[in-house]
Amino acid sequence: MNPFDYSRPPDWQAAVNSVATDAQAKFLGGGTNLIDLMKMGVETPDRLVDINRLPLAQVEELPGNTGIRIGALVRNSDLAEHPLITARYPVLSEALLSGASPQLRNLATTGGNLLQRTRCYYFYDPAFPMCNKRNPGSGCGALEGYNRIHAILGQSEQCIATHPSDMCVALAMLDAVVRVQGPAGERAIPIANFHRLPGITPNVDTNLQTNELITAVDLPAIPFATRSHYLKVRDRASYAFALVSVAAALELENGMIKSARIALGGVAHKPWRAAKAEQALAGKKVEAAAFSAAADAELAAAKGYQYNSFKIELAKRAIVQALTTVAALP
Repeated sequence: MNPFDYSRPPDWQAAVNSVATDAQAKFLGGGTNLIDLMKMGVETPDRLVDINRLPLAQVEELPGNTGIRIGALVRNSDLAEHPLITARYPVLSEALLSGASPQLRNLATTGGNLLQRTRCYYFYDPAFPMCNKRNPGSGCGALEGYNRIHAILGQSEQCIATHPSDMCVALAMLDAVVRVQGPAGERAIPIANFHRLPGITPNVDTNLQTNELITAVDLPAIPFATRSHYLKVRDRASYAFALVSVAAALELENGMIKSARIALGGVAHKPWRAAKAEQALAGKKVEAAAFSAAADAELAAAKGYQYNSFKIELAKRAIVQALTTVAALP
């Protein structure tokens, strides 16, 4: 690990100012991803700005029953058990509880979860020289290497890494809005625009500027989000990243699907909103055939590699299973 300076600003303005003048500085919340990357030499900040004492750890209702605001420093374990979340957005609670371990969830924050770096063996190990995320222009070792955990949707020839978060898949399904503060003031970023596909710049994971601080996440009021579910398919029952995951919600009326919301994890460089599947389900009867057709429509453009082609069929079946579970909810 490289040497670094440490500071603890008294408020968010001081925190933003401290990184605005130092491009190599990083905010420190729970540190569950950043510190690991620093130990491995993947991240090499020259200064850590500790934001843990900022007043950003509240969960509160937005005015006019328009939704819920989650502070950036709310710990994953607290958010998963919060009564507003379990009652109105069970998919988010389930996603959080399926991630990491209880010890990590007690440290990990909402803002930090949003900023997890993508998963790839070649990115996480500097001993592999070929990684366009670490060394732009060096190539992608995963393309012809061991790519079992890698992307099947939205990838490019520059990078096929996958986004690791469970929480963010649920947020994508819920159309969350990320609120940030920077030197120019506050701005709101829809979750769909927060994370990036790799394209030709896989080293850039999000559209957050280096001098911006995440302060909160807003969840809009979605009455039918009470009928929602998070399904995570992984190699073992706990403490494992998703091979494929599905966040799903259905609005039903007289046995018909009025609208659907679906997002996938473990399949792309960002949480993948399954817009084609949602469109295919609208107006359809609640039945397995409709679920299967929607899954086929979403995965029609998927591309597998030597070791991960199984994910295509796995994702289809996971979508059907998640929708079947949601449809049976009271």
